[in-house]
Amino acid sequence: MAERQEQAAPDAVLTRIGQVVMLHHGGDREEARSRFLDLWAEIGEDGDPLHRCTLAHYLADTQDDPGDELAWDLRALSAAEELADGRAGGDPSSVQGFFPSLHLNLAADYAKLGRAEAARSHLRRARSTAGSLSDDGYGEGVRSAISRLALRLGEDGTPDGETWGPPRQR
Repeated sequence: MAERQEQAAPDAVLTRIGQVVMLHHGGDREEARSRFLDLWAEIGEDGDPLHRCTLAHYLADTQDDPGDELAWDLRALSAAEELADGRAGGDPSSVQGFFPSLHLNLAADYAKLGRAEAARSHLRRARSTAGSLSDDGYGEGVRSAISRLALRLGEDGTPDGETWGPPRQR
């Protein structure tokens, strides 16, 4: 019985994260941020990397400050890398599809902060990992967002115009 509960726990955490994502998409950003932070405190810095990656990825969307958004996106990438290199056990190939979106979000974060070289670097990494995406709506959406961000970045890597704000992809 204890083994069953341990197996159900990861699903329960992901379900709770999904419920908060729906709250956020429903327009209650402040409440979503508060609930995400409560979940982060519960999971902890050393919690399951899949939970940390997923939670940090979505928590970044609720941030008002681009520097805070970057910090959460970096946490998401770090947790995904932990999964991919096998430190967390499990199947490292199961997270390969996360990397294009994670790097795309980081490229957008760095562009917002005026850090052109870092933005270009993560955009290149998003492109180089996009082959892991399926040929479905999600994969096409991420590939399209990568292309849009590339077009929006000038040759010097700075956004075109003051109103620039690339869409974040999930």
